[in-house]
Amino acid sequence: MGDSHISNRSEQSERWSRRGILAALGAVPAAALLAGCSSGSADASQESGPGSTAAAKAATKTATISVTPADGTTKADFGSPVEITVTDGTLASVKVTGNDGSTLAGSYDDGRTKWTSSANPYSGTKYTVAAQAEGGTAQTATFTTKSPGETFVGYFTPEANSTSGVGMPVSLNFSHAVSDKAAVQKAITVTAEPAVEIVGHWFSDTRLDFRPETYWAAGTRITLGLRLKDVQGADGVYGMQSKDVTFHIGRAQISTVDLGSKEMVVKRDGATLATYPVSGGDSDHTTWSGIMVISERFKQTRMESSTVGLGDEYDIPDVPHAQRLTTSGTFVHGNYWASTAVFGSQNTSHGCVGLHDAKGANDSAVAGYKFYDSSMLGDVVIVKNSGDQTVEASNGLNGWNLSWADWKAGSAV
Repeated sequence: MGDSHISNRSEQSERWSRRGILAALGAVPAAALLAGCSSGSADASQESGPGSTAAAKAATKTATISVTPADGTTKADFGSPVEITVTDGTLASVKVTGNDGSTLAGSYDDGRTKWTSSANPYSGTKYTVAAQAEGGTAQTATFTTKSPGETFVGYFTPEANSTSGVGMPVSLNFSHAVSDKAAVQKAITVTAEPAVEIVGHWFSDTRLDFRPETYWAAGTRITLGLRLKDVQGADGVYGMQSKDVTFHIGRAQISTVDLGSKEMVVKRDGATLATYPVSGGDSDHTTWSGIMVISERFKQTRMESSTVGLGDEYDIPDVPHAQRLTTSGTFVHGNYWASTAVFGSQNTSHGCVGLHDAKGANDSAVAGYKFYDSSMLGDVVIVKNSGDQTVEASNGLNGWNLSWADWKAGSAV
């Protein structure tokens, strides 16, 4: 890839010769100007000689502007900054505009003979360069950057403009495995109002979550900044997104399930909202313990044992008020098929936390309905005394089970 030259010299293309540029290279003495314009006076003969010739040549020099990538390039590299240089002059102004409406900011060197963009151009974009030397007229050049061969995007949770509970992390799942985790993480920002330290943690080559040390404060406004466009996440694979997304945190609701006492206490903003009798996993199908976050909600859903590796033990087409706690299949949900005497006295499930409910999911008087109605995505559900180990942090949106030190150790930056 070479430089494009913008000048008014005869060998320049017709487009540029019509727009020739002149740059003032400094003040020239009046006598020299006269000598350069006169052809037969006595004064002219007196001023002839080597010094006069040099002055005349200096007076006739014009500024030459060069652009990299070169004018007319159709598959320019997008991995390097744009450069504008001038010889025999100084740069008065430079503007680089993309056909998507974006502009490239940049800076001049100390002598204003070179301008360099502060960021690389975007891929698949046509750019117009307007540059002007001091004393000259504005000149233009165009180039188009090539498109990347393979791309990736980050699918984010929660949804844009949504409101979630205080346990909701910002979670990204990438469409292609990321090998340069540092480059990708540096291109992503998560900020909060009120401000708090937020750190990213890689669970795998395709998943990156962000959270603060403790739960978000109620009412927090979170902004996710994605500047992944043209960031190389893996060899020859480039990001596509450049956008900002805003989320909101609602009230603080944290529910604690004690499967020893078979009771769930729901607290909102620190005050007890409700207490419900529950039934957890039996001795052969214990419930995960630990901190879990509601990641999906269904007024009714089908639950089939074969989907969680339990063969044909059950197939219930209309489980009411189901709220997912783990990717592996743990829910807190309503239960209409068990006797009301079970709740608060026995753990009889296949690993889920059950509350008494009614078939059809429309009875507002039962515990399953009430808890579902009071909940939202991102609410925290803590399970203790279940007889099982702590759930893996990557099993659902459950990164709160890692200490702050362990969480930060999973950052690539």
